[in-house]
Amino acid sequence: MIKKKYIDLLRVEPGKKISLKDYDTGWAQTEEFKEIGKDNLKKRASDILEQNLEDLTLMQQLLYADDRYSLLIVFQAMDAAGKDGTIKHVMSGVNPQGCQVFSFKKPSAEELDHNFLWRYMKCLPERGRIGIFNRSYYEDVLVVKVHPELLQNLPDGKRGKSFWEDRYEDINAFERHLERNGTVILKFFLNVSKKTQKERFMERLDRPEKNWKFSVSDVAEREHWGDYMDVYENAINATSTKWAPWYIIPADNKWATRALIADIIASTLRDLDLKFPEVTQAQLEMLAEARKKLEAE
Repeated sequence: MIKKKYIDLLRVEPGKKISLKDYDTGWAQTEEFKEIGKDNLKKRASDILEQNLEDLTLMQQLLYADDRYSLLIVFQAMDAAGKDGTIKHVMSGVNPQGCQVFSFKKPSAEELDHNFLWRYMKCLPERGRIGIFNRSYYEDVLVVKVHPELLQNLPDGKRGKSFWEDRYEDINAFERHLERNGTVILKFFLNVSKKTQKERFMERLDRPEKNWKFSVSDVAEREHWGDYMDVYENAINATSTKWAPWYIIPADNKWATRALIADIIASTLRDLDLKFPEVTQAQLEMLAEARKKLEAE
């Protein structure tokens, strides 16, 4: 496990106003890490990831058997920050029957005719299951805020000065409702640098097998980098709560990203004190009777 003091550096405390420029996007988060060195730290991260993947396999079984909680994991990031790869690697040991991943694209006409949370509500995980949102309802206070022309039709007077603050309030209330009903929420912002994003875009262009991942719109959105940093910062400051915290994860080094997220997820599940249901005396007697019948065949 990663020491709590390091994880605490990434967790945004409720009410604390953060600035994204204060968060390092690389591996050298502390002086101690620098002393350890990149190669040694990478090896430790690999060991931590492997152990947490094993733990996640067991914790998922417990989550399902315990049947009291569900887990919602939200990923938000700029393009090429590594969301898809992180989900693939961190959840590689999880039973697909107990985990669902939803990637939300441009909303349909039907979805635009409902409130902005509607299409996400339909995809929430049931008790005992893990739900992953690859992008989420936060798009409606991120992309839509950068491109207000994408905002759904609303009645006159509903776009006042407090519009975005009201949306943050709606999100906080929504997440509070989920938490009160047994959904544990973890939110990860994969904090990639503009330099690393460019390198990953170039790789997609240079390697034919990755050409399909590149979109011209990615370059267009890159021109709004400063605007996106502002809206991410505002959203994180407004919606990192005790019941649904944000973690700002360095994303320039994929090995660090995956180790950190796996550790946070596994540690969160361990803290729930999940357990297999206790078998009653009546059930034990039924099991004994079933054993007798099978042995007598």
